[in-house]
Amino acid sequence: MRVTAILSAVVLLLTGTQAAPAELVRRQSTWNPPSNLVKPLDEVWQHQISTYSNALGFRNYGWDQVMANRGSINYCVRWESTQKVSATLRTQIETALARQFKKWMDTLVGFDGWPYTDVPVKVVGWAARDRSLLDFTDPNIDFYIGVNDPDGIPQCATTCGRFFNQNGQYPNCLGGASRHYDMSLWLTSGMGGGAGGDWGQRIGSEYMVNNVNSENIHILLHEMGHSFALDDFYDWTPTGITSFVMKAGAATQITEFDKWMLRDWWRHLKGRYDLSGGVTTTIMR
Repeated sequence: MRVTAILSAVVLLLTGTQAAPAELVRRQSTWNPPSNLVKPLDEVWQHQISTYSNALGFRNYGWDQVMANRGSINYCVRWESTQKVSATLRTQIETALARQFKKWMDTLVGFDGWPYTDVPVKVVGWAARDRSLLDFTDPNIDFYIGVNDPDGIPQCATTCGRFFNQNGQYPNCLGGASRHYDMSLWLTSGMGGGAGGDWGQRIGSEYMVNNVNSENIHILLHEMGHSFALDDFYDWTPTGITSFVMKAGAATQITEFDKWMLRDWWRHLKGRYDLSGGVTTTIMR
């Protein structure tokens, strides 16, 4: 057994969490991007700070949601389609969602005080126009049927959504705070491209279904990046960087440049949180 495996086993035994491999910690523990990425990363950071309305003051990034939950994230799926969701498809969608989310979170393991080695994704609800479209049952899932947004589109209850309750309190959520959702995975029939933000991600339902077993669902990965404050690059490109997932259509998986852009946000935002003693709490300022 390798030394790193022994270390992981000891940490798992004592804390119940999986330790990051030592080589991963060494590689990512400080802000040390490859030399060819230093200039473009600085360009990106300065662009974000100058163009976002409240870049370092906004309090509902994906970062804030993960930290408020102490290392997990809850989703509700908005099914804007007339296709039926079988029990198998439901499982495939939820598994694919967790797999894509993990790809982003894994880039932070061992980096600059990031306190988690895993960020579990839990789907706590599904919304649809008609119950018959959701051909499965689960006592741990809240079904939102006939609950619509102002445009008449199926929506998970606002009383349970963090976007609508950014103080983290859910007094009117029927399932209680444990059944609140932080983000929505909004799957819309006929949609090309996508959208993303602190509220979650929206992509085409057909695209999701057709790619549900793919290793990288690149439009979803791109939109998840927005939920963690990463920018779009429609009208400019950082010096020397042409292929990365946050430049729409330029890459089909998270690249090293994407990873360092994500880490850049963490090192600038981590001061919001109390990371002492292995307990993470949000510091309200």
